[in-house]
Amino acid sequence: MPNITNNPSASRYELLTDGHLSIADYKREGNRLLITHVEVPEALRGGGIAAQLMAGVVADAKASHLTLVPVCPYAIAYLKKHPA
Repeated sequence: MPNITNNPSASRYELLTDGHLSIADYKREGNRLLITHVEVPEALRGGGIAAQLMAGVVADAKASHLTLVPVCPYAIAYLKKHPA
């Protein structure tokens, strides 16, 4: 799995690929993790980077016993295809 890091000071998960930063912004509410925005640089779109990023978010949320709450359209679609 790619190196996905949680950056709590920026409230986002990050994935650096070929010098480009992809992000999944979140808001933490108790034991709930709301995924508010997922963004992949245009140069990397269509290559599965957002799915890799979301897989890392799901894995971290499970390990941290957090309930994922998708807010942005991509996170909603991803979690429908890959239930957490």
